[in-house]
Amino acid sequence: MPALPSGVVPVETAHDDMIHDAQLDYYGKRLATCSSDRTVKVFDIVNGNPSKSASHTLKGHTGPVWQVAWAHPKFGNMLASCSYDGKVFVWKEQTQGASSGEWTKIQEHTLHAASVNSISWAPHELGAILACASSDGKISVLTLKDDGQWNPDTINAHAIGCNAVSWASATHPGSLILPQQPGAHQPSAFKRLVSAGCDNLVKIWCFREETQSWVEEEKLEGHTDWVRDVAWAPNIGLPRSYIASASQDKTVLIWTKDSPTSPWVKTPLDPSTSTAPNSTGKFPDVVWRVSWSLAGNILAVSCGDGKVTLWKENLKGIWECVSDLAS
Repeated sequence: MPALPSGVVPVETAHDDMIHDAQLDYYGKRLATCSSDRTVKVFDIVNGNPSKSASHTLKGHTGPVWQVAWAHPKFGNMLASCSYDGKVFVWKEQTQGASSGEWTKIQEHTLHAASVNSISWAPHELGAILACASSDGKISVLTLKDDGQWNPDTINAHAIGCNAVSWASATHPGSLILPQQPGAHQPSAFKRLVSAGCDNLVKIWCFREETQSWVEEEKLEGHTDWVRDVAWAPNIGLPRSYIASASQDKTVLIWTKDSPTSPWVKTPLDPSTSTAPNSTGKFPDVVWRVSWSLAGNILAVSCGDGKVTLWKENLKGIWECVSDLAS
């Protein structure tokens, strides 16, 4: 095995098959992993290392588990998982009684007719809301109500299948720098998400309070094959919005919207400067995942060649590769 870069900690998960996702919780104290072995595992992180003695295996899925997602800690220690079996489970750690410390399944979502490929929790300001993207072409949005029931909404999103879903920040773009008039009504948080489809499209959806329904706001065309992943960058209220999309066509597109009234403009990442000379502007293999840093200024790109590259926009507005991590 090649030597690992300094600062990289290998994790022995004891999964029996390929691992598809690994997510740290809000505080970085827990690691959740999921695998084709149909299980989800949760590890405590002690001194920067996952503890085997404090691990839990969550069983219930009957197919490969594609993704896990932690809810915000204000809702308790809650974890969602989605699987090829078409189901979404919500797990919660019990904090009282004899079963304290144990994980139990508090919700089983079975509305989808095919594999559920991606899940994403909404910004916590909006409540405990989970979006789920499925190969049946639909997105379902599950909302936890005050009575403990989960209320589902369904969006017919992409004709041949939906691969990924990501939420926009609840903050209105530009709200940080717009002067607030004394006594003016603060704009309420809004629900908006972006989806990636097998129809080569990225779509933006907005929830209309007056009709209590999800409507398609934008259709972003630019990829020539399935869009594998999409990620909306966190925003603290600056005017510009960013979305990254990764595709089977070996490209990553950065979609930029300079103000709420501007159109979305696409910019492809050019890995030819960071990898072997490659005039096509494409990555060496299919690009599977994209993920933004917490501040929304660095983008991690995971490619089928086993490399993760980190990208940042320079002062001239050009995206540069600032780091290259080989597995």
